Parts: sequence; C-alpha cells; structure tokens
Amino acid sequence: MKTLSRPWVSRRALAAFGAALWLGLAGVPAHAQSPFIVVASTTSTEQSGLFGHLLPLFKAATGTEARVVAVGTGQALDMGRRGDADVVFVHDTAAEEKFVAEGWGLKRLPVMYNDFVLIGPAADPAKVKGRDVAAALQKIAAAGASFVSRADKSGTHAAELRYWKLAGLDMAAAKPAGYKECGCGMGPALNIAASTGSYLLSDRGTWLSFKNRNDLTILVEGDTRLFNPYGVIVVNPAKYPHVKQALAQGFADWLVSPAGQAAIASYKIGGEQLFFPNAKP
Repeated sequence: MKTLSRPWVSRRALAAFGAALWLGLAGVPAHAQSPFIVVASTTSTEQSGLFGHLLPLFKAATGTEARVVAVGTGQALDMGRRGDADVVFVHDTAAEEKFVAEGWGLKRLPVMYNDFVLIGPAADPAKVKGRDVAAALQKIAAAGASFVSRADKSGTHAAELRYWKLAGLDMAAAKPAGYKECGCGMGPALNIAASTGSYLLSDRGTWLSFKNRNDLTILVEGDTRLFNPYGVIVVNPAKYPHVKQALAQGFADWLVSPAGQAAIASYKIGGEQLFFPNAKP
C-alpha cells in the first residue's frame, strides 16, 4: 500500500501546488506587469489618427500604456471631474482653465494646435467661400442652408456656438431653418454632411483623415478666430486618491518634451501636417 500511495500523494500535492501557483499569478494586477493610465480625450485626436501615431512612441519611451476614451471635450472633462480618468487631453481653453480653477486638475499645459475649417458642398449654395467665419454663418442662416452641428458639448461644438454668437445668432433662442443636431463625434458628423450636402465646422486634422468626402470641400479657412489649441491636464489626486499622478504626469511631460513635440509635428497625411506643437519651453 505504501508503494502505491506515495505516487498518488505526490501527484495530488503537485496538482495542489500548480493550482495555487496559477491562482497566485492570476491574482497579480495587470498594471503591475504593464503600467497604464486612462486618458480622457477628444474624438478629433482619435479619429484624426494622431493617437495611433503617438501612443506607441509614448509606450516605447516610458513603458506606460495610455488607454484613451475618445469623447467630446465636455464629456472628457466630466470624466476627470468624476475621477474616471487620470489625465485629460482636450481643446477648449476656457473650459480647461475653469476645470483647473475649480480644483479638478493640477495644471494646464499647452501641447499643440491646429485650426477649424468650415466645410460645405463644392457648389456652395449659400455662397460662403472666403476667410470670415462669422459672415459665412450669417449667409448659411439667411439661406436656410443645411448645417450639421455636433451638438455634443465637444470643443468643436463649443467653438461653433461661439462663431454663431459672433454672427449675431443666439442658438439657445432660435436655430436657423436648416440646422441639424446629430449629438455625435466629428467623423459621424462629417459622414452626415457628406450624405446630405450640408455645411459643418470641423477641425482640420479630422477633415484631412476623412475619406468619405463626396463633394465636400473647405470653404472657409484662415480666419484667426478659427485657431484651435489643445491642452493636457493631470486630474487632481487630492480629489481622487486612485489617480495615477506619477504616470499621468509622465504622459503630460512627454507630450510637451522635445521628443513628444517632434512626434506631434511628424504626423502627416498626404504630406500635410495635421497638428503643430506649441508647448512652452
């Protein structure tokens, strides 16, 4: 019996040891093996392809994985306010400064800029082509031309509302006849405009990466009011102790470093640069 029981006991012990080892390895948090942060950012940085270019370079340089949640700027800042992100990377300077002033973020660092452009059908039924965005919107409203608004509290939507105000229209009181709200990201809004022959405001980066243009074209550009800056803000760990401050700060610091700024400048589509670095020395 002894000679038969010893192998059975040995196999049983070995199986128990293996199970314990497997359970121990399974219990190791994923971030202990591969550190990561959650980045709340905009659809424009995602849909333009910029993150697909930047994030592998960031991980190679730091060993940290950045997991992006791409939503409108307003939603991204709300994620920061709820503690659902470690860092926000967005494009609405006034809203970003308010976010910091209210104590939700540590400091806004300027990272880059591009510009907004007014897109519309090549036939330009409202005759808006030129450099004055306010005058163009006045013409669209007067003609009752079709216009697609993201209407999603994004940085682009906030900018659009500012331009309508400059054009003398109070969108909270009454909207022009052809005004359509999609409540969607930049890519879907462009698809709707392409299929309906509508005007809309887009960031240049997403427009350059957009393939389904049909007869859409840039009609208004070059107005200094179309300037579109982006900033990065680490969420305040005093509000949410689970925020990975050191890793998030590493992401912000890399974006504004010479390496990060060079990576932003090097991202091009068809030989055209989409974003321009503007971090302060």
